[in-house]
Amino acid sequence: MSAERAIPVLEVFGPTVQGEGMVVGRKTMFVRTAGCDYRCVWCDSAFTWDGSAKDEIQLRSATQIIASLDELAGDAYDHVTISGGNPALLPQLDRFIDALHERGKKVALETQGSRWQDWFTNIDDMTISPKPPSSGMDTNWDKLDEIVSKLVEHGSHFCLKVVVFDEADLAYAKVVHKRYAGVSFYVQAGNGNLTEQEPARMLPYLLERYEWLIDLTMTDSELNAVYVLPQLHTWVWGNKKGV
Repeated sequence: MSAERAIPVLEVFGPTVQGEGMVVGRKTMFVRTAGCDYRCVWCDSAFTWDGSAKDEIQLRSATQIIASLDELAGDAYDHVTISGGNPALLPQLDRFIDALHERGKKVALETQGSRWQDWFTNIDDMTISPKPPSSGMDTNWDKLDEIVSKLVEHGSHFCLKVVVFDEADLAYAKVVHKRYAGVSFYVQAGNGNLTEQEPARMLPYLLERYEWLIDLTMTDSELNAVYVLPQLHTWVWGNKKGV
């Protein structure tokens, strides 16, 4: 058997609540991996790819990561979210996912749908989040088609989610929703204020953005089968890391 490839980890934290996607509000632990193939202009985790946190990256085995999870939470968790960056860059996550399942833990993951890994079919709560025009990134529709098709074929529990900052993003969201009709679909109000460090000053802004997205969505007949979400954790902790 080949040697286990280490996983580049930036953060392990929790328990906390999941702030995004179809399991919003779910009690979970987080493992944030380093590296991303995108460079979204509004990324709230740019430290995972811009080099600013390169000295904080730790190369760790699945066993070491699970030890950190247990040290933080003891037996007070049954769900782990793998975040990034883009964890889909890491084929070696398969052993970590298997090890979590062996211990009775469920696993969630979010990725933009730019890369496929065979271990996707082992994820319990999968969020595919293609990036809208405001991100500055271009969607590879052929790759996204392939990923969605494979997940549907496997019967995976997954959803599509688009973060919306403006009306062009909402138009993009409608394209995604129509293209993959039948897949659970979420839109989420984007956070364009990443420098504010005081949560109390963030909340009025976030509430306004959420109300704006609700108002646009409620009157649109192309977005009937849709869930409209805030970025929940920012309502509580603002832009603070590690929560």
